[in-house]
Amino acid sequence: MSKPNGPATSLARRRASIDVVDAKVAVDLATAQTYSENVFLFVPNLIGYSRIILAALSLHYMSYHPKYCTVLYCISCLLDAFDGHAARALGQASKFGAVLDMVTDRCTTTSLLCYLTSAYPDHALFFQFLIALDFSSHYMHMNSSLVTGSKSHKQVDSDVSRLLRAYYNPTTLFIVCAGNELFYISLYLMKWVHTPLSESFGITGYFATWTWPELMAAVSAPVCFYKNFVNVVQLWKASKILVGVDLAERAKAREEEYMRGKQD
Repeated sequence: MSKPNGPATSLARRRASIDVVDAKVAVDLATAQTYSENVFLFVPNLIGYSRIILAALSLHYMSYHPKYCTVLYCISCLLDAFDGHAARALGQASKFGAVLDMVTDRCTTTSLLCYLTSAYPDHALFFQFLIALDFSSHYMHMNSSLVTGSKSHKQVDSDVSRLLRAYYNPTTLFIVCAGNELFYISLYLMKWVHTPLSESFGITGYFATWTWPELMAAVSAPVCFYKNFVNVVQLWKASKILVGVDLAERAKAREEEYMRGKQD
């Protein structure tokens, strides 16, 4: 029997940095946690809960009160910039908080996109594609981070993807996500605001017939395009990482089978 190629040693090296906790033990620890160190009550997670409440209120007003909806939605999105700072400043970074943050982002944006599918029925397929891309990209990326032992899905090595490493820089991430949400909010407001800039702000010239949400949409559209291009890259890179892990595990299984056969 010929010896197969050895498994990728980098896989084992990455996984060795993360201790695996049994699920039952984790549930018991979470149930018995004390008030002095209750992860559910960490300040960043409290900010996360407030984001959920604000987003829910925003969705409540979305179909009939655009001002309340927009203010609440924007505050919920802006708070996303504070939970990470609070986690680092207070030493309260947690896996629960990271997942809570991602789930809140995905659900909030998806809810707005669902409304846009009804507001712009001719473009419903486009918005559905954006929802599917956003969910699949982040789900695959999160899983690829977990199986390779990364402590955070935002930690991407430059040798894996320079684009993703630059994207997950806190400042870049905030600007891109804010610009992306601004584009979607602008599309939402375009259904409510019909007064041209010439009347609302006295602007003349090329943009005189535009509304201010249309102008905001035009400015933020390139950011939205970039954000979704990153989603495509992230989905592709995560897929390759998961396939690479499969290949490494299969190679390791063949090597173990070879060693057992050699011992027999």
